Amino acid sequence: MADAFVSFAVQKLGDFLIQEVYLRTSLREDVQWLRNELLFMQYFIKDAEEKQMEDRRVQQWVFEINAVANDAVAIVETYNFEAGEGDGFASRLKACACIGWKENKFYKASKEIQSLKRRIMEISRIRHTYGIADSNNAGGGPSNRPTDQSAMLRTRRRTTSYMDDHIFVGFQDVVETLLAELLKAEPHRSVISICGMGGLGKTTLARNLYISPDIVSSFQIRAWVCVSQEYNTMDLHRKIIESIQGRTKENPDSVDKITESDLESHLVDLLKEHKYLVVVDDVWQIEAWESLKRAFPDSENGSRVIITTRKEEVAVRAVDRGFVHFLRFLRQEESWDLFCRKLLDVREMIPAMESLAKYMVDKCQGLPLAIVVLSGLLSHKRRLEEWKRVKAHLWQSFKYDSSEIFLILSLSYNDLPTVLKQCFLYIGMFPEDQELEAENIMQLWMAEGFIPRGEEGIEDVAEGFLNELISRSLVQVAETFWEKVTRCRVHDLIRDLAIKKALEAHVFDIYDPRRHSISSFCLRHAVHRQAQRYLSLDLSNLKLRSVMFFDPEFSELGIINFRNVFQHIYVLYLEVQSGTELPDSIGSLYHLKFLRLRGIDYLPSSIGNLKNLQTLCVLNEFGRLCHLPPKTTNLINLRLLVAPYSEPLKHISKLTHLQVLQGIHCDQWNDVNPVDLINLRELTMNRIKKSYSLNHIGSLKSLSILMLYCKNDESFPALEFLSRCQKLKKLFLHGRIVNLPLSDPFPNSITMMILQRSELTEDPMPLLGMLPNLRNLELVEAYEGEEITCSDNSFSQLEFLRLDTLLNLERWHLATSSMPLIKGLAIDFCPKLNEIPERMKDAVLLKRGRSCY
Repeated sequence: MADAFVSFAVQKLGDFLIQEVYLRTSLREDVQWLRNELLFMQYFIKDAEEKQMEDRRVQQWVFEINAVANDAVAIVETYNFEAGEGDGFASRLKACACIGWKENKFYKASKEIQSLKRRIMEISRIRHTYGIADSNNAGGGPSNRPTDQSAMLRTRRRTTSYMDDHIFVGFQDVVETLLAELLKAEPHRSVISICGMGGLGKTTLARNLYISPDIVSSFQIRAWVCVSQEYNTMDLHRKIIESIQGRTKENPDSVDKITESDLESHLVDLLKEHKYLVVVDDVWQIEAWESLKRAFPDSENGSRVIITTRKEEVAVRAVDRGFVHFLRFLRQEESWDLFCRKLLDVREMIPAMESLAKYMVDKCQGLPLAIVVLSGLLSHKRRLEEWKRVKAHLWQSFKYDSSEIFLILSLSYNDLPTVLKQCFLYIGMFPEDQELEAENIMQLWMAEGFIPRGEEGIEDVAEGFLNELISRSLVQVAETFWEKVTRCRVHDLIRDLAIKKALEAHVFDIYDPRRHSISSFCLRHAVHRQAQRYLSLDLSNLKLRSVMFFDPEFSELGIINFRNVFQHIYVLYLEVQSGTELPDSIGSLYHLKFLRLRGIDYLPSSIGNLKNLQTLCVLNEFGRLCHLPPKTTNLINLRLLVAPYSEPLKHISKLTHLQVLQGIHCDQWNDVNPVDLINLRELTMNRIKKSYSLNHIGSLKSLSILMLYCKNDESFPALEFLSRCQKLKKLFLHGRIVNLPLSDPFPNSITMMILQRSELTEDPMPLLGMLPNLRNLELVEAYEGEEITCSDNSFSQLEFLRLDTLLNLERWHLATSSMPLIKGLAIDFCPKLNEIPERMKDAVLLKRGRSCY
């Protein structure tokens, strides 16, 4: 993991040299030297990190480099910030009054860089003296064994599937579905992909299909090969040939006599005359499949290939004509069934032990591998007290009694690109079993500097990173809206893996009130409870970068020494007791980029000092409003403002970097000139009245997402302004619409629309059907009429439609050429609609509560 932070430091030092053109020569040379040394050390770190668990010297060496890298980033960012204070008339007066003002900055930065140089030289001396991170001999002595346990596990997986001995339970519906895909009357060779996180049972499912009597009798040839992360295509060809020859006896020649250049053609010859099934297990790279698929001929005889993978990209791209199945977690009853089947003697389980076991099985959250490991662990502990100890330290018991489970999960982590590792680890800072807001996670990554800048917008890059973690089965989707992930979660074992890896690399630590301790080496602290006790620790010498408090019982923010202890932090996350007062000293956190508050009603005027703040999020229970002081508009670098606030911010148009604005009330918009909000792409406005004008919204040239909520029993004012929002893609209108304008009220750019509680009396379908890019439409209590009509050529791009609580709807007229691309349909609480158009019966029926977006 240190390689990620060293890479980050190298980038920051390089940016610093480019931006600071007028640096004193000596300081520039020192910074350049430091950057080059870190760049050179980066080449050794990855190999060293793989060996650090075997050798404490290596672990300490990696830590020292990580510490230097983090300190280097802190130095250049502090310099940049203090130099930035020199802008403006007041600061120029200060400079004139004190000739040595700027000289002091150079001197301070130079002195700190010189100190880092000495540390780097000492680190290099230690490496050479003790042979640390030598690619041939990191441990100081010869060894012919694999360098770590995970390497041995990878070696094992090349020859056998890890979960073959697990008892298969659940997924009977999945087996039937996949058997139907394998046996269907499709002559062309097709691929079935099974995708899911490590330990979910992909291999076990594939094995059960492979040995199924229906499969055995239907395929003349069956073969199995395990690819894993490190593979050799020629070796894989050999293993498949050996597997086939062991069954068909058609080719007596030994595979060892076949030259490498002939292996692929020989395999093709073996397969082309037969109906075959090949399982390609544990595929990590699409390149691995691309290198193999040429050897699987399509003789149009119904041959099939099954692929198992943790990566969605591999699963989808491998399927040309075929089927992708994303494996689910076991249900509660399936989990208990699996546990009991694997337990050595379930009859000895007394009621008290059963209660403990059910709790622990539930904590496994439907992951078969975890359940099987738990069963094996408890099978060898016969006394109630022993089971209680396992329950009290569940994941620790897994680590010590069955390290293989963490090695299997670690494979996904180790496969991550460097830039994604730090993003993944960061998720471990949140409390267990907590659903995470996707927007929140991405803003935190940006504040920490984890997201590289480039031609693509930084928000888009962050969203791509989150989607990549999801596609690699490390993060689970909890909720989606409008084709975006809005909430996500991680399995407890994956979270524990993140915490374990983060502690090894000193990325963050979580305060342990039982030991009343926290790592002084970590730059990021999370406090999940007893925050007041945490603050009694001596934190004065730490240069903390991030602090997160998740303690709803904590209210004494006044005891926090913001000016000294937290003066360097970039991220402050406060979830505290409702009604807690935020002290004025918050304004001294000049470096702060991310501030999220829950339980705070009033923000002091000093908040306006936080000129580097990019994210300000204030969320309170039960919709309670917060007070934002007028100086909030001084936060000129703010990109996201989410705060249901009580008083108008008259000069909000000064926030020209603002991209997301949520919580504004309609009457607070009247004095706003939105012309300068050139970057605003998402706006949520509440408490709209018919007497107000929304015309200013039409001036937001970058607006892409608009969500408008009427005040109770109010209706929308005129909506003609929407036609001027030429980049608008997603529109949500909640409230009565007296009449939709006869001419085009909506821009053609709209792709998604929700009309909720609109109470329309005229059929909206003729107007909405003409939108050329509309893909998703949801009508909820939106129409009071008895029939809707979708005419010819209407809804040309519509894919998903939801009709919800249309209580008077009786008839739906659908022209033959309307909705040609429809995929999903949801109809809920439409009691008088007894029949849907015949053609709609082929669309996938979506369940209530499941967003089709």
